[in-house]
Amino acid sequence: MTRSALREWKCLAAALAALLAAPAWPQAWPAKPVRWIVPFPAGGGVDLTARTLAARIGPRLGQQFVLENRGGANGNIGAELAAKSAPDGYTLLQATTGIITINPHIYGRPTFDPMKELMPVAHAVESINVLVVHPALPARSVKELIALAKARPGQLNFASSGAGGSDHVAAELFKSMAGVQLAHVPYKGGAPAIIDVVAGQVETMFATIAVAIGPLKGGRLRPLGVTSGKRFEPMPEVPTIAEAGLPGYESSFWFSTFAPAGTPREIVTRLNGEIRAALEVPEIRQRLLESGLVAAGGTVDEFTAFVQAEARKWSKLVKERGLKVD
Repeated sequence: MTRSALREWKCLAAALAALLAAPAWPQAWPAKPVRWIVPFPAGGGVDLTARTLAARIGPRLGQQFVLENRGGANGNIGAELAAKSAPDGYTLLQATTGIITINPHIYGRPTFDPMKELMPVAHAVESINVLVVHPALPARSVKELIALAKARPGQLNFASSGAGGSDHVAAELFKSMAGVQLAHVPYKGGAPAIIDVVAGQVETMFATIAVAIGPLKGGRLRPLGVTSGKRFEPMPEVPTIAEAGLPGYESSFWFSTFAPAGTPREIVTRLNGEIRAALEVPEIRQRLLESGLVAAGGTVDEFTAFVQAEARKWSKLVKERGLKVD
């Protein structure tokens, strides 16, 4: 064998050895079903989001994406299960703003750190809340509600689905920015809370669109503004709270996909691309909108930066307002 041929053989052998030594998961994944943990009961917005995405992504990747509902502790039980799972691409979590950025600060003894033990995969949807009041309340705008609350400090109540929920935190941000006092009346879920607002037992609520849409259509509640940065497409006549009298206010909550920290970047990037593609499908976008969910998107890096900004925003509010869950 000539020296030239020997060199070529050695180069080929080295290349082959490197190829054999390279990890096989980028090409093989997914080689088995993927578990997608939903840390709330079936039927809610988080469950709907994950279920809709899984139905699209599974067939495209040739594997089942199996939803596992693990409710409890405002999402902490399912989220911790995901965080402690192997970072191999076979466990996902459909998390919320509360789980990632609020719960660690309102629970006295957190058992895991979502910012360290979970990694962002894709920004899926934003869940829109709407500030509603009972029609008997003499406030037909955000400005009038603020004026009424200042005239009657601590006398007006707001309902919520529970401490730390999106409706509770949206109200606390409103109180902080508007400089008003509203008494918190927590319920075990959004449905019983909205029933009492409709009945006039509680004056107001920062309800999710999904919970409020029925009473709003029936004229049993008056909408004053949505909590998002721009108007909600199916309700264009309702202004944002910022437009309606509290400049700078925005309280958009999200249901997005995470994985255990350390999950290979190649898998995370591929999942991000699949979720973004699913969110571009018109039928999927419409299905989500009908439940008050707005498709989001963005790259892994963009979503990571967003989550970090959200963590700073909400931890600051929680500390300022002294929010706690015993």
